[in-house]
Amino acid sequence: MIDIIPFFMLPVAFVLMFLGVQVAFSMMITAVLFGLHIFGDRVIFQFIEKIEDISSNFVFAAIPLFVFMGAILEKSGIADKLFEAIHIWTRRLPGGLALATVIMCIIFAASSGVIGATESVVGLLTIPIMLRYKYDKAMISGTICAGGSLGTIIPPSVVAVVIGPLANVSVGDLLYGMVFPGLIMAALYLVYIFTLCLIKPEFGPRIPPEPGDPSFTEKIWISTKNLVPPLLMIVAVLGSILFGLASPTEAAAIGAISSVLLTVLYKNFTWKGLYDALLKTVLITAMIMAVLLAGSLFTGVFIGGGGINTANTLINQMQLSPWILLGLMMLIIFIAGFFLDWISIVLIFVPLFTPLITAAGFDPVWFCILFLIMIQTSYLTPPMAPAIFYLRAVAPPEITIKHMYRGVVPFITLQCLTLVIVILFPTLVTYLPSVMLNFR
Repeated sequence: MIDIIPFFMLPVAFVLMFLGVQVAFSMMITAVLFGLHIFGDRVIFQFIEKIEDISSNFVFAAIPLFVFMGAILEKSGIADKLFEAIHIWTRRLPGGLALATVIMCIIFAASSGVIGATESVVGLLTIPIMLRYKYDKAMISGTICAGGSLGTIIPPSVVAVVIGPLANVSVGDLLYGMVFPGLIMAALYLVYIFTLCLIKPEFGPRIPPEPGDPSFTEKIWISTKNLVPPLLMIVAVLGSILFGLASPTEAAAIGAISSVLLTVLYKNFTWKGLYDALLKTVLITAMIMAVLLAGSLFTGVFIGGGGINTANTLINQMQLSPWILLGLMMLIIFIAGFFLDWISIVLIFVPLFTPLITAAGFDPVWFCILFLIMIQTSYLTPPMAPAIFYLRAVAPPEITIKHMYRGVVPFITLQCLTLVIVILFPTLVTYLPSVMLNFR
């Protein structure tokens, strides 16, 4: 009977969350109650060990550095220059403003991997312009929500930094593995927007020529001045990771320094901006680390109480094929995304699912990328939908919640299509880690 007890931890934690208790405290309370019941006061030693593991894990040091990158970019005004450099090339295309928005989101995602900062900055900048040119409000909403959440699946990704240690896989391999899936998802977004606006021009009208349009030479200069420095920063961060020159944490430090230098280069550096960025970094990092610690305590009690062994026994008795097991897990993660935020889903399900998926014969890195894709859908699926909440905070009243819900549906479909592509072609994930192994 003792092995069944850990399975009651999940409903108890969910009930506490739905009652309004914060995620970290819900998981901590559950861990303490069940830990004392299963292990008695000996659970204290397990908790101390988990606290030491979290606090001494070098990989987690990348989290505040990546968050700081995003906060500095948000405060620096670099977004305006990026959008100008991209939009001068897309303005004559169907849906050119929306295409430029997605491309800018890709660059921001590759700069910091912080979702909220990207969506807030991009939304404040692009919504007034798209409304001025009478873009469809649902498409505006879907474009910003989906584009802003690309930081989950485009490296560097804070989510990948969190998942790696929990799944006992290399964060570097995750960052290699997500390159092609991230690019595929972004490409699907661009193709969808272009095709929709080509067939139905009223969704994203072309911008007509204007007397003050820059010449080709001026476009080249504007792009060089505004686009090259941020791209060099991205190359410095991702290149140092992908070619084995630096660990993710060391690369995050490079990015943090580069983001400050970038604000100085563009003459946007202020001490107040630096203070605000540091304060935001501390707040977000404290939240993430608190939930990480709570999740570690929770899964420690679950696994120590025999939860994984019982799950393995039940799955063996049900005689599920590996593919049905994988499909069931993806469905559970997708449904959980309707009600839980990404960090709750990661902390609850990654430690539970990874041993089962490894025992079924699947590559754990490939599974983690599938997990990340499903996490991507959780940003857009109501009622939780963090991306919609971020957009609601910066959108004008004429863009309603109804527009937002309608706008994200096609992009959720594209995310699911990306999942299918990666399932059918696992080498999209496994190729780069295997090749880059020779460079380490």
